[in-house]
Amino acid sequence: MGRLTLKNVTKRFGDVAAATNVTVEIPDGEFAVIVGPSGCGKTTLLRMVAGLERPTVGTIALDGRVLNALPPRERNVAMVFQDYALYPHMTVFGNMAFGLEARKMPKAEICDRVERVGAMLGIGALLRRRPGELSGGQRQRVAMGRAIVREPALFLFDEPLSNLDAKLRVQMRGEIRRLCKDLGTTALYVTHDQVEAMTMADRIVVMNEGRVRQVGTPEEVYNRPADRFVAGFIGSPPMNFLEGSIARTGGRWTFAGEKATVPIPAQLGEANGEGPACFGIRPEAFQAVSGAAASEAPELLEIPGKVSLSELIGRERLLTVETAFGAMKVVVSPEEDTAGETRLRAAVETVHMFRE
Repeated sequence: MGRLTLKNVTKRFGDVAAATNVTVEIPDGEFAVIVGPSGCGKTTLLRMVAGLERPTVGTIALDGRVLNALPPRERNVAMVFQDYALYPHMTVFGNMAFGLEARKMPKAEICDRVERVGAMLGIGALLRRRPGELSGGQRQRVAMGRAIVREPALFLFDEPLSNLDAKLRVQMRGEIRRLCKDLGTTALYVTHDQVEAMTMADRIVVMNEGRVRQVGTPEEVYNRPADRFVAGFIGSPPMNFLEGSIARTGGRWTFAGEKATVPIPAQLGEANGEGPACFGIRPEAFQAVSGAAASEAPELLEIPGKVSLSELIGRERLLTVETAFGAMKVVVSPEEDTAGETRLRAAVETVHMFRE
């Protein structure tokens, strides 16, 4: 079992709060990812769960057992570090067996566990080599193997793929996800890469400035962001934002920015009311139409603009469209090489509203 519960966890370093009032529960067997920009407190949170830091306030529990006062060796957790943290003078076998030997486990069981996990990770033939003789991906597997042989209740991953090249990162994140599912072990994974978070997680914990901004499945976080920070951080390319104010004049609803005013569907105006507002629209939610007259469709938000950049990125094309509300990113099919004057259209149901 490996149900992790953090309740009102705060960590301060002097006057600086690295984590503030964090409350999260990760069910047994779930793969949870903490994601956020550098300095948001995600690694500090992981280190508190591992026992490398103590919370200033709050409780951390694993299956109902409070961990706050326990040293790392008594927590039944295993951590995979960003820099692998392998002993260079030891063989792969020695690195993977070190923790088991420290626990005075019988040699026969140690050999069985290390060989079994080595085969699982595809490094069975490398057990007699030293870390300096391995590639980055192989060293990462050794670091994972060292954690797996302990058979912990909880895996902790601290940005384990950041030192790998792009192709190997894609391969390794699939392997990590598969291994954790096969083992049925709860995992808490820290990254600043929102693509890793979206592709790996059962549950995403989005953090910023030491606080949890949203907890949910990848679909919930992407489709129903809790606030503007989450909306802008999750998604690649990121969400477009239109700053302005909603008003009703002569029975018509409008949205006014510093440089332009455009009509908006009545549904948007009635749902949000008059006053300052911010619309958020995903790049794939826009339709770019060249040479068309303004639409009279009541369910569409429409913004005139001009394509300033067209980038072909394989199975899709990314347009940068200059509008009176700023530059908008638009994803279209690769065949659509829209250029010059264009009109951006978005259906009402794809428009997110932020009041902050």
